[in-house]
Amino acid sequence: MTVAIQLLIGIGAICGVSTVLAIITVIADATIANYGDVKIRINDDKEVVVSGGRPLLGSLMEQKIFIPSACGGRGSCGLCKVKVTSDAGDYLPTELPWISEEEKKQNIRLSCQLKIKKDIAIQIPEELFNVKEYITEVASLRDLTYDIKEATLKLIEPGEIKLRAGQYIQFQVPEYELSKESIYRAYSVASQPSVTDRVELEIRLVPNGICTTYVFNHLKEGERITINGPYGEFFLRESEREIVFIAGGSGMAPIKAILYDMREKGIKRKATYFFGARAVKDLFLVEEMRELESSLEGFTFIPALSEPSESDRWEGETGLITEVLDRHIGTGDDTEAYLCGSPGMIDASVKVLTEKGIPEELIYYDKFA
Repeated sequence: MTVAIQLLIGIGAICGVSTVLAIITVIADATIANYGDVKIRINDDKEVVVSGGRPLLGSLMEQKIFIPSACGGRGSCGLCKVKVTSDAGDYLPTELPWISEEEKKQNIRLSCQLKIKKDIAIQIPEELFNVKEYITEVASLRDLTYDIKEATLKLIEPGEIKLRAGQYIQFQVPEYELSKESIYRAYSVASQPSVTDRVELEIRLVPNGICTTYVFNHLKEGERITINGPYGEFFLRESEREIVFIAGGSGMAPIKAILYDMREKGIKRKATYFFGARAVKDLFLVEEMRELESSLEGFTFIPALSEPSESDRWEGETGLITEVLDRHIGTGDDTEAYLCGSPGMIDASVKVLTEKGIPEELIYYDKFA
């Protein structure tokens, strides 16, 4: 047996032992360890008692205190950050990709990954105490495209929601074959704030996505669904600047809410909306946007297709949305931008916008991970 083979066998044995020990530790922590009741002190003036050993995010949710989370606690969105003001142990490897060096100095933790094993003190924004849980009923379901569905949820209890155009809610998916427990997913609200008794969502099908599969294959009109919210800082700022909107796919939802809100409030700022899609079959709500062009002063809608087919007979803008932006925007002077869509689209668009002279602090976005 050569030295190289012996070395590989040794490395394999060490890795195998390490893996077994890690599995044993996880099982022990989940089944044997009993941490009893622990206290969570919030903002130095509120205290709740929860069962120890569970993630902070879920423990707070059980107390009707909702921390923003787009991924349902999987540690893949990085939104559920809280400031811990007591000792909570070392950072977990699953937290570190989302925590900057500056946040480490402030002891910012990812609440979906941080398990509470002893009393803890945290700081959260006061506005989160205004987030509520709502029981809703599915009022209607409508196919907008082959892979985007509109779901309108009528509020049952409480019967009214107050939000800003552009914010999002969390949708609770019940247990079914793809999920052994109920989970939450975040979706932007497409209806304007003046519609207080219901929320409209635009949900795009993701292959094997837990929530989107449920919505497309199982959700029925009349079904009761639990949501909570509202959340988010994606809303129109008060200024007189020109506005650039950019979206793709279900990123239409918050932009639509903002545009309808602008019309209701009589906001007449110059605004251009660039919407990117691959082909005609991926376009939707075009008639609604064209109607807004005639009823919302200063508004222009520019849809663009990156891969139109001959059968589409498309005569509009073609190319990547960044190419279309580059052709239409001469200078970014006195302009602010609002982007919603995939991280890749947003990153590429931000690059074009900053090159045109729009300061990055005036570019607001929601990334759909």
